[in-house]
Amino acid sequence: MARVKGGPRAHARHRKVINNAKGYYGRRKNCFRTAVQAVEKAGQYAYRDRRAKKRNFRALWIQRINAGARLHDLTYATFMHGLKLAGIDLDRKVLSDIAIREPEQFATIAKTAADALKKAEKAA
Repeated sequence: MARVKGGPRAHARHRKVINNAKGYYGRRKNCFRTAVQAVEKAGQYAYRDRRAKKRNFRALWIQRINAGARLHDLTYATFMHGLKLAGIDLDRKVLSDIAIREPEQFATIAKTAADALKKAEKAA
């Protein structure tokens, strides 16, 4: 019986890895062994950073909201508390976008939040 080496299968597997390693520097892009290591490590970084990206953007949105709120004599925490008391349900992504692109609209939102805080203070 003839021996089967599985050439086409192995070639396809190698080609898949080499294609994923396109653009890498040095032997990482064309030597199978090093390309396998590089592609696996890249996958680990991609997996980790898909989660880190969400944290980074949330932190950025909070910084932008804080900067906008401080222009109206509110801290981030008091601004967010005022929004909750006023019943305004906008997420941080939208609030930061409004703070950057439409400062007049953000000013009215901040005023509403401040009024809600004052009303809650009087009630307590």
